[in-house]
Amino acid sequence: MRTDRRPARHSVAGFSLIEALAATVLMGMVLTALATVTAQWLPNWNRGFNRTQRAEMLDIAIERLVADLAAAEFIPSNRKTTRPLFEGTELGVTFVRSAFGPNTRPGLEIVRIAETADRQGSALVRARMPFVPAATSTEQAHFADPVVLLRAPYRVSFSYAGQDRVWKNTWLEAPQLPSAVRLTIRDATTERTLSVSTAAVIHTQLPARCAAGKERRGCGRTARNDAESAASDAGESDSKSPRSQ
Repeated sequence: MRTDRRPARHSVAGFSLIEALAATVLMGMVLTALATVTAQWLPNWNRGFNRTQRAEMLDIAIERLVADLAAAEFIPSNRKTTRPLFEGTELGVTFVRSAFGPNTRPGLEIVRIAETADRQGSALVRARMPFVPAATSTEQAHFADPVVLLRAPYRVSFSYAGQDRVWKNTWLEAPQLPSAVRLTIRDATTERTLSVSTAAVIHTQLPARCAAGKERRGCGRTARNDAESAASDAGESDSKSPRSQ
């Protein structure tokens, strides 16, 4: 008796053309839905990320401004004057402080923080230069190493207060340093004052000679006399001006 030892043939399973087309259509629908959701979600994510990044840069800029202004020192521009080198306006401030940071030499430096304009709009720029006693004003000084602290839409305005705690828009040719500098942060598009506005307290208002033991007692009185004499000189100059006559 002979037996048939041929291997049995098994049917091979697979997808028909209609099933492949249906799977392709379903995959296309899924990808379209994902693209729609991503198109709606990605712009919102970008706006949120940019908003967070601007807020962090704003915080860093404010911390840098407060630290710089707090370190201002009572340094006259030359030996011919006893007034400190401090020029404060509404859109900028120039002062002397100890050099600090990488690639800086020990000593004093003049720091100017002012608003400038470039192709990207207005920007608050910090520049510095080594302090050298001179009779010329800071308008002729050559500042270097500019660093952008803040850009639009944010704008910073400065105001200054002395011991009388009265805020002024300028602080020029004063016999003392201001006690505090207020930083008002505004949104340039809406002109809204932001809640992050703050003030920097200057730790020094008197010259270094006031720390000496012999002059410590009368230093404050001398400073007050200097302030009164400066105020009287300003009053006399105003009375002699043609406008007052």
